Amino acid sequence: MTLETGTRLGPYEILERIGAGGMGVVYRALDTRLRRDVAIKILPSDTLGFEGAQLRFQREGLALARLSHPNIATLYDVGEWDGVSYLVMECVAGRSLAAVLAEGPLAIDDALTLAIEIAGALAEAHERRIVHRDLKPANVIVTPKGHAKVLDFGIAKLLAATDDGRGASVATETRGAIGTLAYMSPEQALGEPIDERSDVWSLGVLLYESLTGAVPFAGAGTLGTLQAITTAPPPS
Repeated sequence: MTLETGTRLGPYEILERIGAGGMGVVYRALDTRLRRDVAIKILPSDTLGFEGAQLRFQREGLALARLSHPNIATLYDVGEWDGVSYLVMECVAGRSLAAVLAEGPLAIDDALTLAIEIAGALAEAHERRIVHRDLKPANVIVTPKGHAKVLDFGIAKLLAATDDGRGASVATETRGAIGTLAYMSPEQALGEPIDERSDVWSLGVLLYESLTGAVPFAGAGTLGTLQAITTAPPPS
């Protein structure tokens, strides 16, 4: 779906498209009530097409909206307008860590500063039993002052097509993976139940890449990467 500038979703006025991914298209928008910029993620049209999806979408959204931490981008609202389901989030200035790393590895002090802040964000979420499930450089914004803001906390679960009752999302190739393979823990990559420890693994991969410029587990295609994650030791 493409929304033109000026399109209204309830009180939100679309200003410009700022990104896209497997979990939706993101726009910068104006909250006309509070007169502030927000980021709006428009969900894929097939995301909420299963029984009970809208109810769980609202419930999970309320849980995520209560998550507050200086290194987590806040989820403000969830809604539906004229058949379009959307999430309203804090609009964070800066560049993604992925864009920063495209220019080369970070200095050790810079990498550790960001990693400590991301770890703090994870600890806050995990205390509330919220697992990120898709921690990667593209989901971390480095602000102009050099601080980390983690995006999309818990949204992978919110958008999961099914759930096994223990928090294990079941993804399909047609809808796009719930998570990004190179950063997945072995249990997540194998489709097994996951918990907070999976995020800790992903943070380790992110820190490794921040310091070296490469992910620790890679192979020829999806199967090769899966085999590396589940069986190979990371290179020193």
